[in-house]
Amino acid sequence: MLNYLLQRLATIVPTLFFVSVLIFGLQQLLPGDPAIALAGEDRDPNVVAFLRAKFHLDEPLPLRYWYWLSGVLHGDLGDSVRIQKPVTELIVEKLPVTIQLATMAILIALVIGISAGVISAVKKDTWWDYAANVFALWGLSTPNFWLGILLILLFAVQLGWLPASGYVSPFEDLRANLAAMIMPAFVLGNAFAAVLMRHTRSAMLQVLSSDYVRTARAKGLDERVVVLKHALRNALIPIITLGALGLGELLGGAVLTEQVFTIPGFGKLIVDAVFNRDYSVVQGVVLFTATVYITLNLLADLAYFLVNPRLRH
Repeated sequence: MLNYLLQRLATIVPTLFFVSVLIFGLQQLLPGDPAIALAGEDRDPNVVAFLRAKFHLDEPLPLRYWYWLSGVLHGDLGDSVRIQKPVTELIVEKLPVTIQLATMAILIALVIGISAGVISAVKKDTWWDYAANVFALWGLSTPNFWLGILLILLFAVQLGWLPASGYVSPFEDLRANLAAMIMPAFVLGNAFAAVLMRHTRSAMLQVLSSDYVRTARAKGLDERVVVLKHALRNALIPIITLGALGLGELLGGAVLTEQVFTIPGFGKLIVDAVFNRDYSVVQGVVLFTATVYITLNLLADLAYFLVNPRLRH
């Protein structure tokens, strides 16, 4: 177990270094000059020169990367040139919003995807199976922004049951918070539920055809016990890795959904930073998201290692 953990950690360090180089390098390809954008409409040459010197924009590219990387290694992701706040502080402010959205989405995806996958496998070649596969195809094919707009038109505009957009802290009003978050959470969870359904169905079909399941049925065990206790428990082993990776994708991939529903999370933060040429915010948020994704990948591998006895042996 320890050797396995050390091997995984040994691959994380160079991966994060490569990610940091990629983030910094691609950021420089964005058009526009942050100093000119900050200087305003007058664009006094002295102000532009001062801003370039302050944010090291007049330094060579490798030196600018070293300034940024040294700050990251000391826990300093830089300051937002537009909001004039540390990037770390902005991440701490926006992270709980995106975590709540991603958690609600993953719970919706797990409930719908695993249930549909189990039913599809148990009822193979019936109309239940065909309906579940149609749902999976619909979930994979539907763009998030389009589904979000349709939900807003139906539940907010036509029925008036839910707010069209906005965000309320759960500490202020939990009911209003859940009402504002349920639609974007469903939009995000819908697509991932389709992926979970296909994987769960495939794993369940493989497990249901195994020898120990046939033995359990031959002993006269109830079909519900065979499916839920013997088959589903083993079929969920690969779903652990998929669920952890899905959570990482939801944390960093909710850009369009947060824009449609005006959710002040990571997605909206990074979109605003790109439009404002706020390089420090873009670099900090993307690096933090990549680190979280890699960490969740590591935790998924460890969980898979723990629940699968064959790997331990």
